[in-house]
Amino acid sequence: MGLYQTYWLLKWQLLSLVLPWNLVSGQMRYSIPEELPLGAFVGNIAADLGLDVEQLPARNFRIVPSPRKQYFSLNLDKGVLVVNQKIDREQICGTVPGCALTFETVIDDPLNVHHIEVEIVDINDNAPLFPKNEFRLEISEVAAPGVRFPLESAYDPDVGTNSLQTYRLARNQYFELEIQSRSGDSKLPILVMERAPDREHQTTLQLLLTAIDGGIPERSGTAQIIIRILDANDNMPTFSQAVYRVRLLENVPVGTPVIKVNATDLDEGSNGEIRYSFGSHASAQVRELFSVDPKTGQIRVKGPLDFEAGAELEISVQAEDQGFLSVPVHCDVLVEVVDVNDNAPEVTVTSLSSSVAEDVPPGTVVALISVTDADIGENGETRCQIPNNLPFKLDSTFRNYYRLLTKGALDRETVSQYGITVTCSDAGLPVLTTNKTIQLKISDVNDNPPRFSQTVYTAYVTENNIIGSSVYSVPASDADVNLNSKLSYSILNTQAGGSPVFGYVSINSDSGVISAERSFDYEDLKKFQIEIQATDAGELPLSTNVSINVVILDQNDNAPAIVSPRPEYGSTAVETLSRSAEPGYLVVKVSAVDADSGQNARLTYQLGQVADRGLFTIAPDTGEIWTIRRVVNADPTKQSLMVVVKDNGVPPLKATMNIILTLEGSDTETLSELTGLSEDLGFPSDISLYLVIALGTISSIFLVILVILAVKVHRSRDVFNRRRYDLDTCCCLGSTHSLNGIQKASVNLQIPPNYVEVFGRDPLSQNCCYEVCSSSDNK
Repeated sequence: MGLYQTYWLLKWQLLSLVLPWNLVSGQMRYSIPEELPLGAFVGNIAADLGLDVEQLPARNFRIVPSPRKQYFSLNLDKGVLVVNQKIDREQICGTVPGCALTFETVIDDPLNVHHIEVEIVDINDNAPLFPKNEFRLEISEVAAPGVRFPLESAYDPDVGTNSLQTYRLARNQYFELEIQSRSGDSKLPILVMERAPDREHQTTLQLLLTAIDGGIPERSGTAQIIIRILDANDNMPTFSQAVYRVRLLENVPVGTPVIKVNATDLDEGSNGEIRYSFGSHASAQVRELFSVDPKTGQIRVKGPLDFEAGAELEISVQAEDQGFLSVPVHCDVLVEVVDVNDNAPEVTVTSLSSSVAEDVPPGTVVALISVTDADIGENGETRCQIPNNLPFKLDSTFRNYYRLLTKGALDRETVSQYGITVTCSDAGLPVLTTNKTIQLKISDVNDNPPRFSQTVYTAYVTENNIIGSSVYSVPASDADVNLNSKLSYSILNTQAGGSPVFGYVSINSDSGVISAERSFDYEDLKKFQIEIQATDAGELPLSTNVSINVVILDQNDNAPAIVSPRPEYGSTAVETLSRSAEPGYLVVKVSAVDADSGQNARLTYQLGQVADRGLFTIAPDTGEIWTIRRVVNADPTKQSLMVVVKDNGVPPLKATMNIILTLEGSDTETLSELTGLSEDLGFPSDISLYLVIALGTISSIFLVILVILAVKVHRSRDVFNRRRYDLDTCCCLGSTHSLNGIQKASVNLQIPPNYVEVFGRDPLSQNCCYEVCSSSDNK
């Protein structure tokens, strides 16, 4: 760093400590010299804005990014503003007197925007510089005193007192220096001849021209003036005006005439023929934008003009005759570029939330938007808006800054993402518009409970199921997403058949599949109800209950059980039949029950092994065994019948019983038959005598009763036929129909082990049923 830069740095730091700046109308202004080193202190921005340094990182204190170079940065640890890039005032602002860099800072929680302006103070870091090191002039020896020779100005990019202030010409006897002030602060050195040199005495003169600025310390630049003394053309061209002024719209087409300059020369011939061109100090920008006709002096637009690049342009035009020893003369054309509305607003989203929860209250800040327009006046005034049908609004809080706020309730299940188009227009003619679309996602909150498709479900399960098999599935849905829609299922604590329902079924907490915990028995439990609860995994979980009626379906898993007549020897029952029985005589009624229901309990009776099928028949529905014909003497005394009882299930189940019928015609025959039966059945010999005596006595009494009954049966067969329906319904089973066409027994017939069904031999006894309970001694 040079001595001069060190001086300015110390001076600026002292002023920063003594003269603090204050926040005015939401703005902060600092002043620093140019060419400060990187990291140099600019200002204690945290203290000036009243911010807590420790909270700066948490509140995301930052400089709003822009497409321009970032010359400053924030030191969040100290809360100060420091230099981030080399600052060259001449490169940033050129020769404009006032130079300032502006930017905005943003801090969250709450959201605040501050406008920062940093004035760049010029230091004398540039010496005046002539466009060339030598100026060559040719002067006729006959030139009259007072002839003026304008020289090219030196250029100093510094401003104010640091810019070019004066010129100094080395002492000589022929020329003096006159300084002419031009537009702005520029100064034109003019060489004025006091007396003509004598060419014969001196053909060449060398003079030193020095350009001096007003800095401390001052800087200077020099150029040699080499004058060749000749004898030639003694009249120079003269412009009609020293300065021409013209106004041009910035959108004029290429080729548009600007102005025609005019110069005259009193000489004749080639000495009076004038040619026009750009002056030697015309800038490169001017040469790119304009052209000069060398013969007519007509200036035309050569390139596109841009008000934002330069509002005023200076064109230096020189006129020179074609005579010997011609001397060019100069004029200036000042072009004022008039702004037109040729720049659309620029929309920048400086801060944007990645997502917004659907339950945020109205007025929540979603994004911060800045709008700039390079035009000026009405052409640079902007206004922004968004569609009215969105639950958002724009709020203008600071110059060209807008906040995007929520204005209504959000519902992610209805709209999960918004494309918000911000339309910004200027006030120029024609109106220019820029659209900026902001994509905003709505994040989910747990505001929807799980839902089932029904309030009550019915599940049908066949009995004898496999333990662990699936019974039913009750998937629920949740309109939320992620964890808020992840469901878990559980069974509420209810009773089934007097026991906790957990002993009957279980549920997969993830899939909602209900499984059996036991093998169901229709005969024990026909239906039960369970309560299922679906709960989501949200931070505040929501749940919904549903009822499931589990209906057990019957399966043919019970074989018929013959309850009458009761067997006396194993599965064999003993009955007697009088030989005097007429055809159609009811021998015995076989009764059976089936614990199943429906078709599985519908029983069919049939005879299996029978010695004489022409003597007996059985009613397939009632199990009544009847005689077909009269008993004759040739029929064997002992008849063996096998009765088969089948249900109507698939596959059918059956039960069998052997019935031994003894045909009785006399006591002797009965006694002998029973004696033979006892011998066949293998009774012990020591009780045979007692048994024969007992049977003989009983047979005598029973024979008398049989004779009486036979007579009554014969007389009242018609009565018997009329009351047969009553006899059939004595032990019939009623049935009902379930909801699904499944037949079930309306009465669960429970047969006690000491149940005996007895039919009398007289006609009246054949249509009555008796339930006799024997004593415990006869069990």
